[in-house]
Amino acid sequence: MNLLVRELVSLYEGEMLPPLRIQYKDYAVWETEHFRRDQLAKKEAYWLNRFSEIPPQLELPTDFNRPTVWNPEGAVVSFELDEALTRSISKMEEDEKVTLYMILLSAYTILLSKYSGQEDIIVGTPVAGRTHVDMEPLIGMFVNTLAIRTDPQGELTFTNYLGHVKETMLSAYENQEYPFEQADSPSGHFGTSQSTSFV
Repeated sequence: MNLLVRELVSLYEGEMLPPLRIQYKDYAVWETEHFRRDQLAKKEAYWLNRFSEIPPQLELPTDFNRPTVWNPEGAVVSFELDEALTRSISKMEEDEKVTLYMILLSAYTILLSKYSGQEDIIVGTPVAGRTHVDMEPLIGMFVNTLAIRTDPQGELTFTNYLGHVKETMLSAYENQEYPFEQADSPSGHFGTSQSTSFV
């Protein structure tokens, strides 16, 4: 949406948009050929290794029983971090060479672990999917969801666990081009059980 709005504003201001090196259709052809050429074997092996065993479904204490049919309805809770905490988080980003998202994901999975008593947590996280500079100016659907699997063990310090989450996420990003829908194909290995492990 930001890209679309930016281009519309440029056109309203009388500017010429720079020509695109590739179109979305070129990306679609490349993706199909890329997968057909079996160049994703290494990426597939990474995910199959990460999920050679599927952890049990996350069980959180709730006010009501888990419904038999999944329902997306829910609530949104908004809050603000105070200035002191924000500064501390920014300093941690700089000291540990991590992103804000890595810090928040680490805290979130620890919270889930504390509530559930489980130390094998999977969180589905969206990624932009624009893995090449030529994709940056394209309007189109590139988004993928990665299954980030972490193990917030009680004996780890937060800093040590954050390092683990960082390495896990970087490895997932390196292998993000593997299309998860292929795992449900006859030759796939994940099956449908992976989705039940997402938070």
